Amino acid sequence: MNSVDRFFVPAPDLDDRFADTAIWEHGGRLWPSGEQQTLTCCRVVDETHDIKSFEFRTADGLPVRFEPGQFMTVSAMVKGQSVERCYTISSAPTRPFLLSITVKRVPGGIMSNWLHDNMKPGSQLRAYGPSGTFTPTIAPATKSLYLSAGSGVTPLMSMTRASIDLGLDRDIVFIHSARTPADIVFREELARFAKRSPRLRVFFVCEGIGDAAQWNGPIGRLGLQLLSQWAPDYREREVFTCGPAGYMSAVRALLHEGGHDPGRYHQESFDIGAGVVPAPATEIAAGQETFTVRLSRSSRSFTMNASQTVLSAAKKAGVAVPSSCSQGICGTCKTRVLEGTVDMKHNGGIRDREIQKGLRLLCCSRPTSDLVLEL
Repeated sequence: MNSVDRFFVPAPDLDDRFADTAIWEHGGRLWPSGEQQTLTCCRVVDETHDIKSFEFRTADGLPVRFEPGQFMTVSAMVKGQSVERCYTISSAPTRPFLLSITVKRVPGGIMSNWLHDNMKPGSQLRAYGPSGTFTPTIAPATKSLYLSAGSGVTPLMSMTRASIDLGLDRDIVFIHSARTPADIVFREELARFAKRSPRLRVFFVCEGIGDAAQWNGPIGRLGLQLLSQWAPDYREREVFTCGPAGYMSAVRALLHEGGHDPGRYHQESFDIGAGVVPAPATEIAAGQETFTVRLSRSSRSFTMNASQTVLSAAKKAGVAVPSSCSQGICGTCKTRVLEGTVDMKHNGGIRDREIQKGLRLLCCSRPTSDLVLEL
């Protein structure tokens, strides 16, 4: 197996490459995927005027196993209310003792503003995960094209950092779009990577120059002419895209126009910065089939109908269930079903082995019988 193949292997094998050190230091213990942990902030880095990286270690010093491109869900009390949001891990799994997220301050964003205003070395934060399927392992390839905009650079940065740490010298064309040169995230680090890895080519395109009078790069938005200039063989490359929804839609249209195979296109499927607010639960209508849900730990129970998700019904009943995306992606609401059955239609937020152990995502599960939940 060559070095490129070794990078694109399932998560357990990827973890094995640095697990020996973790086991030697910690008696074989790792932060189990999907479990909640307390993180302690080690460092805060100002990346741009409105983007910061927050670096953490687990409270008990455990290493973290994840695949580059995955995200975690962080939870904090903001003005007396529990708030959860998903953020992609920007650090690499090759450095499992330090975990970082890179967050853009979003106008009106509850969690992003709280992090920017309150998180400092020594502060603690609760986190779930890591989760997600937007990783290189979903599409092994010898040539890749990374397209990002704004803070959407974070999963692609994790992939690139891992590749550099493993000395793979992979064939990657990395194109990042920003509003101005001052808004380019990880600009200097990516430039250093490109010098160290000859087959990594990094390009930036900005909508305007802002205060950067010396900017000599392209101005405007990424188009087919510019893409063809930087990556003439883009049709042969596996594409990974992350950024605002409008950017990803434009990129899909651009690649379609250029004849790129849609089967080789992959994008992050949720808004990293803002999170998603759960939809309100519907009322139980007369004549609809109803079920009773009992909570094993608190002995509470509530009634719901077959058309509701378990999460929405639980929240309406006043049951505190950690959640974030409400679309079966992040895995935050993962809960063990002790008795009964549900119809679950998820979007990658839970693994087959977890399903076999009785875990279900409450946000995308509808009851088909009375239930007993481990809550």
